[in-house]
Amino acid sequence: MFRKVLVVAGAGALALAATGCSSSKSSSSSSAGKTESGPVTLTYGIWDAKQKPAMQQMADAFHAAHPNITVDVQVTPNADYWTKLQTAAASGTAPDVFWMSTTRIGLYAGQKQLMPLSDKPGFDNSPFPKSLNDVYTLDGKQYGMPKDFDTVGLFYNKKLFDAAGVKYPDATWTWQNVIDAAQKLNDPGKGVWGIASPDWTQENLFNTMLQAGGYAISPDHKKSGFDDPKSIAGLQYALDFVTKYKVSPTAQQMTDTQPDQLFASGKVAMFTDGDYDLPEYKAAAGLDADVAPLPAGPDGKRATVINGLGNVIYAKTKHPEAAWEWVKYLGTKEANEIQAKTGTVIPAYNGLAADWVAATPQYHLQVFIDQLKDAVPYPVSKNTAAWSKPMQDTLDQIWGGKIDLQTGAKQIADQMNAALAKE
Repeated sequence: MFRKVLVVAGAGALALAATGCSSSKSSSSSSAGKTESGPVTLTYGIWDAKQKPAMQQMADAFHAAHPNITVDVQVTPNADYWTKLQTAAASGTAPDVFWMSTTRIGLYAGQKQLMPLSDKPGFDNSPFPKSLNDVYTLDGKQYGMPKDFDTVGLFYNKKLFDAAGVKYPDATWTWQNVIDAAQKLNDPGKGVWGIASPDWTQENLFNTMLQAGGYAISPDHKKSGFDDPKSIAGLQYALDFVTKYKVSPTAQQMTDTQPDQLFASGKVAMFTDGDYDLPEYKAAAGLDADVAPLPAGPDGKRATVINGLGNVIYAKTKHPEAAWEWVKYLGTKEANEIQAKTGTVIPAYNGLAADWVAATPQYHLQVFIDQLKDAVPYPVSKNTAAWSKPMQDTLDQIWGGKIDLQTGAKQIADQMNAALAKE
């Protein structure tokens, strides 16, 4: 959408996250509590309330080994996260440590708002895929400690499928299978939609563009692909659920209630979403759901964008040593095992993906790992923010029926190309 802001990594290197394992020192081997004189409270800024329990478990484990350092986990909803962070960073009041995405890492690091981690004693990025480390590196210095990675799958409501007598989706499904199923599952009389197809990019449109053989941005990050006919075909497939088949909630309905919430409440039969929303679905009362691979496009092409998060230190933190101890801990196997074994997200730490899969056996989560072979890096550039908001604003107009798809796609391409030319 870019409403859920995460970080990109290359599929080839990230495949290593599903295999092999690197060793790392646990928090108990760190210099517990000796980083500052007297007690210190660090603020840790995140944007996903669903992940707070796991983050708090990490903070508690860290505090046990570092009695003089307390971590205050602060959640700012995604819709407000970057606006508030920008204001706080400019005024010198940003959290000591906070989540970072690839779309902003170049901007924040370039403006000297982040502390280079690779200059710190004990810095070790070897447990993480090279592509994730590279994403957080600017001018030879690494600014972010990789946290997780994610792909996108087709979530489906088993109860609604059973009631409609529709076969569950599997690895053989194509776009046409999804269209056919959505039409059979759609039941306005019961307030049930066959599918939710919002103008969210990570969870929906970037994937359908790729499946059609198109692209959002060229591999060299110099050209938009939104005006490519194949990209437009991918956008059209997603839009048709709303406008042609009328089996998806409207743009306004999905603004009033987000599609992930509609799915969690049993109002939507299918929804393509990232693994990071799994905690929401596991906690949803009465929801009997599972996940399948994304469908293949018209030429049999399969694709999912791949993304992830990083932890960074605010350059103006008043507690740089304590902040580094916390981030260093977040990069340990111990911390990443908490993410995995709680089923929160797929940890970036090599070799722990299987633990994450095993944590929620009622879902076929191996789907997210198996799709690494079809994964394409989330589209970014040196200053993604310069074009991502205009892109989303135009997509909102298209989904809202204000402008037609061809006009809007050309407008997005022109806006992107103008922004990319300035990088």
